[in-house]
Amino acid sequence: MSAKEGSDRRERALSGLELDRVIHGRARLVLLTYLASSERTETSFTELRDKLGFTAGNLSVQLRTLEEAGYVKIDKRFVTHKPFTGVRLTVKGEKAITAYLGNLEVIVTALRGGAPAGPPGGEPAAK
Repeated sequence: MSAKEGSDRRERALSGLELDRVIHGRARLVLLTYLASSERTETSFTELRDKLGFTAGNLSVQLRTLEEAGYVKIDKRFVTHKPFTGVRLTVKGEKAITAYLGNLEVIVTALRGGAPAGPPGGEPAAK
């Protein structure tokens, strides 16, 4: 492939690229990354707050945004007579973070001078 063909291919791949605005915010990206990389299916609100350094208020706002997008499920209940808030990544959230990471890979490949084939799955991530 010539340099011109590589450049054209890179431009086509990047022109159709859209990053999910819900995930792209730093706090929400950190939250989804933490949940996606956890070995457990559910993580407590307290753990997220303490491990990621959020205030309770900021964490609540960010989780609400992710829940409204359908990326996380929040379950409030009592465990041994104490309130417990559990957070888990949904299937939609897993797909969204996978698509987002695929789009980032396209960007990294382009920056390194490669010619990406295009956004994963042929379509940009959902907004």
